[in-house]
Amino acid sequence: MDTHVALWWLSTPERLSETVLALLLDRRTEVLFSSVSTTEMAVKLAIGKLTLPIPLDELVSDLFHRDGFIGLTYSHEHALELARLPLHHRDPFDRMLVAQARAENVPMVTADRAIQGYDVTVTW
Repeated sequence: MDTHVALWWLSTPERLSETVLALLLDRRTEVLFSSVSTTEMAVKLAIGKLTLPIPLDELVSDLFHRDGFIGLTYSHEHALELARLPLHHRDPFDRMLVAQARAENVPMVTADRAIQGYDVTVTW
C-alpha cells in the first residue's frame, strides 16, 4: 500500500477508488502497511512536507488496532529486490514499497501512475 492510500483512508476516504475502499472496508482483506510508509511520514513531518491531525504514533496505532492493518517490516530481501528495480521513478519510498510488493508477491495499492512502469500488480 502506498503511503498516500493510508493517509487518504484516515482523512479523506472519498479520494479512494471504489475498489480500494471496498477492499479496506472488508475485514477479510489482509491489508499490509509497511514500515517504509511510517518512515516516509516521519521524514516528511520532520522537514515540514506533511502535517497530521494526530501524532504519528497514534495514527499508526489506529491503522493496526482499529483498522486491522498488518505490519510489514522492510527486510534485506526487500532491499535486494530494490537493487533489481529499473530507475523508472526517483522517489525512494515508492521504490522501496514496490520492491516490497514484488518480494512479497502482493499487489501495490496506489493511485500513482508512475508505479505502473514497474513489473508489479497495481490495484486502484
